[in-house]
Amino acid sequence: MTTELEHLAVTKYGLALHTTTPELGLVINNFAGDSRSQVWNLGRDLSSLIHQYLIEFIQPQTWSDLAFLAVAKGPGGFTGTRIGVVLARTLGQQLEIPVFPVSTLAAVAWTEISKNQTADAIAIQMAAQRGQVFGAIYQLQPDALGLTALLPDTVFTPELWQETLANWQTTYQLIEAKSGLAATVTSILSLAHLDWQQGKRPHWAEALPYYGQHPVEV
Repeated sequence: MTTELEHLAVTKYGLALHTTTPELGLVINNFAGDSRSQVWNLGRDLSSLIHQYLIEFIQPQTWSDLAFLAVAKGPGGFTGTRIGVVLARTLGQQLEIPVFPVSTLAAVAWTEISKNQTADAIAIQMAAQRGQVFGAIYQLQPDALGLTALLPDTVFTPELWQETLANWQTTYQLIEAKSGLAATVTSILSLAHLDWQQGKRPHWAEALPYYGQHPVEV
């Protein structure tokens, strides 16, 4: 049975950030009719401008209006991914609210499923560094309360990825994640909200980036 405190929390807002590319994607939603999202191409200025853009974006809401945060955890660019996850963790710690890390590839899959109302599995591929590719296969859960990772986010050589797809036993749609990924920030928040509705409350410290590949160690 939903407590009064829980009901109040649900009527607050969720905020999501997407920074795994040179674009910044933000969305805020109270899931009761008040929602807005925006994307900016900040390029190399992402790290220096993200706080300013975020503070301006959430108005007229305030930090105390937030019930939970969601963030694209990668894969994606190393610096951008790190900036977003660190910011979400910091806010989650200071505000004492849950932080939901969501796969960049899962957000693309959810966007495709929502757009085409398909029950097929969605195979996502995205270019990685050093000639490799990120690949994953997601499918809508039977109760439509999220996604199941049939093949979790993994780094492949192009040949191994093609072999994996060729040997896959069920039908799927192949999507290549190229540009405009920050616009899937709305899917980041939607997937987090589904988990929120199911009672999940991940601690901010559990929000970790997924780089897949690591930069050369110094």
